[in-house]
Amino acid sequence: MIVDDDALVRLGLADLIGADPGIELVAQAADGLQAIEAARAHRIDVALVDVRMPRMDGITATARLRALPRPPRVITLTTFDLDEYVYDALAAGAEGFLLKDSEPADILRAVRLVAAGSAMLHPSAARRLIDRYHHTAGPQAQAAREKVARLTPREGEVLALLARGATNADIAGALHMRESTVKAHVSRILVALEVSNRVRAALLARDAGSVQTHE
Repeated sequence: MIVDDDALVRLGLADLIGADPGIELVAQAADGLQAIEAARAHRIDVALVDVRMPRMDGITATARLRALPRPPRVITLTTFDLDEYVYDALAAGAEGFLLKDSEPADILRAVRLVAAGSAMLHPSAARRLIDRYHHTAGPQAQAAREKVARLTPREGEVLALLARGATNADIAGALHMRESTVKAHVSRILVALEVSNRVRAALLARDAGSVQTHE
C-alpha cells in the first residue's frame, strides 16, 4: 500500500511497483485515515507511509496500522532533509525508512526486505537521524545497557551489525554463519531486549552506546 497525500508521489511509486512482477500494489491512500480503512479491507504486507499528511499523519497512522489484527509492516517515507518526526515513526513500529529521492531499485529492495522480516534503514541517513534526535544519556541509556548485557558475546556481534542496517545475509557473511542461524540469534535478541522488531533493537543498541554511529 502507498500512503501519501501527494498524488504525483503516489503515481510515481505506483508505476515503479507496477513494473515489478514480484510485488503487487493492493491499495493507495491519501492520508492516515484512508490507510487504516484500506488495511482493514485488504491483506497488505507492506505499507509505504509518508510522514506529513492531513487528517492523520504518518506517525499516528503507523501506530494504528501496527495495532491491527493483521498489521502490515511499515516503511516511513521522508524528505531529503530528514524530518525530525521519522524517529517517532520508527518508535511507533515502522520497520525502517526511505528518503523520497531514493533510487527506484532501493525502494523495491526495501519493500522486499521488510516483507521478509528485515529492517531497511538508509545507512548514512539512519545514523545522522538517530545521532541528532535520539540521545543516549540518563536512565534510558542505563536501562538499554542492562538489556544489552543479557546477550551472549555472539548475540552482541549480531546486534552490532543489525544496528548498522545489515540484513540477515550480510550478518551471515560477516560472521561466517548460516542465515538460518542468524535468524535464530535475531529472534533471541528481540526476546532478550524486550522489543518487537529489528528497528527497535537497533535503537536500543544505540541507546546503550554499544554501536558506533559514525564511519
